[in-house]
Amino acid sequence: MALAAYRHLLRATRIAFQGDSMLLHSARTQARTGFDKLSSLDPTSEEATKGIDHAEGVAQMLRQNVVQGERQGDSDVLKLNIHKDTELGDNDTIKNPLGKGGKVKVSGGDGL
Repeated sequence: MALAAYRHLLRATRIAFQGDSMLLHSARTQARTGFDKLSSLDPTSEEATKGIDHAEGVAQMLRQNVVQGERQGDSDVLKLNIHKDTELGDNDTIKNPLGKGGKVKVSGGDGL
């Protein structure tokens, strides 16, 4: 299980940080360090299972929620690296702040 989680994490870093070799190297080094710290644990222990679950969660977050942007020339325009795994929301909670869990605070021009 740990080897599969490690592979998933490495694949997720490759997808999330494609084209940014310095960040890719740093993310992979951090993943390696995290797995090395837990390598002496019994694979069936609760701590090892939590570590594997954490690695899988990080891999999922990298695949679905991290998008790299690249500046286009000297302008302020960014080209985003959106890929097939990127989670695209519909922003319903932003459009409707009065929906479930949403709150609206309205203040007048004088800060009230």
